[in-house]
Amino acid sequence: MKIKVTAGKHVLTATLVDNATTRSLVSKFPLTVPMMNLYSREMCYRFSNPLPANEVQQSGYEIGDLSYWTPRHSLVIFYKQNGEVISNLQKIGHFDSSVEFFKQTGE
Repeated sequence: MKIKVTAGKHVLTATLVDNATTRSLVSKFPLTVPMMNLYSREMCYRFSNPLPANEVQQSGYEIGDLSYWTPRHSLVIFYKQNGEVISNLQKIGHFDSSVEFFKQTGE
């Protein structure tokens, strides 16, 4: 499944993986959320309630990954790589084009 994501003036397409987390997220569409820039590597939105995440793993990530971090119920877009291995991460999908413009957000 592919989705369209608008971030400011940028319109991106992401290819989603099929799992319970993704299905739960898609059930909330259309969705507009304010995202914050964390650690100069990711854009993040924290849901007030958890999404199901039964395929959680500890893994690295790739630039462009769309993921769900279970401890803080966070939807995450990774735009910069620092090599860190992150636990409790559920992959939701991957953006089909560059997300590096998020480096310019400064928040």
